[in-house]
Amino acid sequence: MPMFSHLLHTAKQLLHKAQPCHLCGIVRADLHSVCLDCWQQLPLHPQTIEKQELSIHVAGQYQYPLDHLIQQFKYEQQLHWQPLLSGILQQIRLPKVQAIVPMPISTQRLAERGYNQSMILAKDLAKQLNVPIWQPVIRLHQHSQKGLSRLERLDQIHQQFKIDPQQRQYAKLYRRVLILDDVVTTGSSIQALTLQLEQLGCHKVSAACIAYALE
Repeated sequence: MPMFSHLLHTAKQLLHKAQPCHLCGIVRADLHSVCLDCWQQLPLHPQTIEKQELSIHVAGQYQYPLDHLIQQFKYEQQLHWQPLLSGILQQIRLPKVQAIVPMPISTQRLAERGYNQSMILAKDLAKQLNVPIWQPVIRLHQHSQKGLSRLERLDQIHQQFKIDPQQRQYAKLYRRVLILDDVVTTGSSIQALTLQLEQLGCHKVSAACIAYALE
C-alpha cells in the first residue's frame, strides 16, 4: 500500500505538471493552474484598504485580467477559475479567526446563478485555516436601486441583511470572524453584514476580498 500511495501521488504530480496554463493555454501550469508568466501579469498587490470606516484585506485591484476571471467565475459558471482565485486569496495575510462568513446572496440570486461564489471560495479557505463556515445572516431580495439617492441605496442595502434566528445559539462560539467576498467597491455590503454580526456579539469582524474596484 505505501508503494501504491507513492506511485499515485507521483502520477498526480505529473498529471498536474502536464496541464496547460488556464490563461495562455500553452505553458504548463506552475501556480494555481496558471504559468509563472501569467501569474506575474495579474494585478496583485496585497494590502489593507479603508472603506466605510472598515479595514478590508484585498489581494489586488479589479483590473484586467483579474476582473474578467472574477466575472466569469461569478456570472458565467466558469468554476475552473476557483483554484486560481483561491490561490490569489492565499496572498493575503489574514488575521486569526474562529469562523469564515461568506457574503450571503438572496435566494433569487442563488436560483439565477446556481451557487454563491463567495461560499465556494470560503470552503477552500476554511480548509486552509482549519475553521468552520458560519452563515448567521440571510440576505433578502435585492431590489433595483435605479433612481435612488446614495443615502437611499445605502439604507436599502442595510435592510437586506437579517439575522437568522436559528444561528443565534452559535454566536457565543464565534467571536472573531472573517467576512469573505469576491470584490469590494464601496464597502456598503460588508458594512451592513458587519453590523449584523456585531449585533450577534462578534467582538472582532475582519473582511477579505480578492480585489477592490475603484468607485
